Amino acid sequence: MKKLKRILALTVAALTAAASLAACSNNGTASSSQAASSQGTNSTASGGAKEIYFLNFKPEIADVYKDIAADYEKETGVKVNVVTAASGTYEQTLKSEIAKSDAPTIFQINGPVGYETWKDYCADLKDSELYSHLMDKSLAVTSGDGVYGIPYVVEGYGIIYNNAIMKKYFALSDKAASVSSADQINNFATLKSVVEDMTKHKKDLGIDGVFASTSLASGEDWRWQTHLLNLPMYYEFKDGDQDANTVVTGLAAKEITFKYADNYKNIFDLYLNNSATKPGLLGSKSVDDSMAEFALGKAAMVQNGNWAWAQISGVSGNVVKADDIKFMPIYTGVKGEENQGLCIGTENYFCINSKVSADKQKASEDFLNWLYTSDKGKDYVTNKLGFIAAFDSFSDSERPDDPLAKEVTTWMAKKDIKTVPWTFECFPSQDYKNNVGAALLEYAQGSKKWDDVKSVVVSDWKTEKAKS
Repeated sequence: MKKLKRILALTVAALTAAASLAACSNNGTASSSQAASSQGTNSTASGGAKEIYFLNFKPEIADVYKDIAADYEKETGVKVNVVTAASGTYEQTLKSEIAKSDAPTIFQINGPVGYETWKDYCADLKDSELYSHLMDKSLAVTSGDGVYGIPYVVEGYGIIYNNAIMKKYFALSDKAASVSSADQINNFATLKSVVEDMTKHKKDLGIDGVFASTSLASGEDWRWQTHLLNLPMYYEFKDGDQDANTVVTGLAAKEITFKYADNYKNIFDLYLNNSATKPGLLGSKSVDDSMAEFALGKAAMVQNGNWAWAQISGVSGNVVKADDIKFMPIYTGVKGEENQGLCIGTENYFCINSKVSADKQKASEDFLNWLYTSDKGKDYVTNKLGFIAAFDSFSDSERPDDPLAKEVTTWMAKKDIKTVPWTFECFPSQDYKNNVGAALLEYAQGSKKWDDVKSVVVSDWKTEKAKS
């Protein structure tokens, strides 16, 4: 999907620049606007800071922040000066503004990479109210006992399934699977047994394949060379240290072993062998083709993210109802995966400038808290900013109507389920991912063996890391 390719491209830029921050827009002008401050309603009354400064890197929502500003100032008397960096210039703008006497009090980083550049300016937010509301605290940017970046919007991906087709399968009198509903699938062995039996019943289910086409056309393979490869790399970088930040570990890794290559092969082969398109023809398939197959009911499952709902619902002739679209994690056969969740991440983190006065830091915390806990603020977040907020301060009715967005928040809130972070943010280059994708295509077409794919994944990592 175009949105994801843009996100991935921005990630590469961030990594190679060692701190470049994504700018998501085609608006090319810097703008200055007023926005709000938070539950800091007591700030003015107690003689605290009456003005703070938020440096925003999303030009496409600058106008929304104007409206937020007007409402917040009416409510609290605290002014938030919002300056929006022009598209693609956030890092440059932040470097310039942070050096001024009236520096930003709130700024944004793209995760652990950005933190390494800006850690001297990041206040510890572990005692902030906003952090207390973060549903999955593993998503925060941390160092030691401190919390220095709080994610304000998240996205997630996994295996999307059409529960109407799944129910049809589970109602078959001659089904071979031992489980009786899709939500009982919690490991690869069970998934494999269900998928392969569904393939045997394709005609009964009215589908061309259990999985939509594994799109392997050049430029259309990001779901496999980036998103799917995320899983084995996450587990490899987690080995030996369950508390490790896998992005940071990956950034430091000059070499990898691809220890979980066979687990990757498990799920990739399951996709290929139970697809709506024969493996040899997948080099001509795009993500749009794949999503259309799912939307038209020709496939029961597809790997993608919450952004896919707009694409599915927008397909002419779509038969997938919002109530029937669900997520399950990408299971690969790793020990203990019964407790694995979706792959959830972001490149959008709020930081508060530790160099400004304590009053301004407090007023900045108050603003962010108001935005994500007050009724008016939450309405802006969901309905105007369009964010999937990562906080438990939002009720189900206050979250996006998008069914896949709801699934992401549901999975984040599940007890004893571990979210898989976006470890792919540490991948060494776009060339690396492209080379892996090309090897996967040749494997699907039968011109490469799996050992050849493993060799590319390992050797090209070392080569690209040496370049950077």
